[in-house]
Amino acid sequence: MKEIFKNNGVLPHSPLGVGGAGGIFLFESDFIADNIRCIPMIVRYKLDACGIKLTLKQWSKMSVEERNIVTEFDCDSAIKLNAYKTYLQQVIFKKSGEIAKEIDVEENPEWLQTLMIPAIVAEKSKEFNLEIAIQQWQELNILQRFVLVKLARPSHENRNFPLAAKEFGLVKHIGT
Repeated sequence: MKEIFKNNGVLPHSPLGVGGAGGIFLFESDFIADNIRCIPMIVRYKLDACGIKLTLKQWSKMSVEERNIVTEFDCDSAIKLNAYKTYLQQVIFKKSGEIAKEIDVEENPEWLQTLMIPAIVAEKSKEFNLEIAIQQWQELNILQRFVLVKLARPSHENRNFPLAAKEFGLVKHIGT
């Protein structure tokens, strides 16, 4: 499948099975283990793809079963992604009484760039004394690149950036 994120509403690959069980990465395990209390990266990826903003407050009101459904929902076609969006909107309203906030879907997100490493990722790598080669960046799957871009942003807790880089095989040792 072609790497497309916008317009046709299709995730560029089926994300399940990427990054551990059901798409959960090892670096997320500390806040996922207890009833998935934080929003996993696989869910964040799907949210960006369908254009829904899910707050942690809304997430925390979902049952564990609903969180698992949202995490494991197959979104590898436009129809499935639309069903995912509809399901999210219904669950958010049912659990919080709030209408799900819609957000723009990026036309050319940084994680789809393969000819160069996005500046934000390169800068964050330098902060942690990491160097990611372009070939390494290109060999990452889309979800892994998404994770690094998201973890590099100032609005995110960046302590997981070097852990994700290590998990993705980009570094051998952290802190050396």
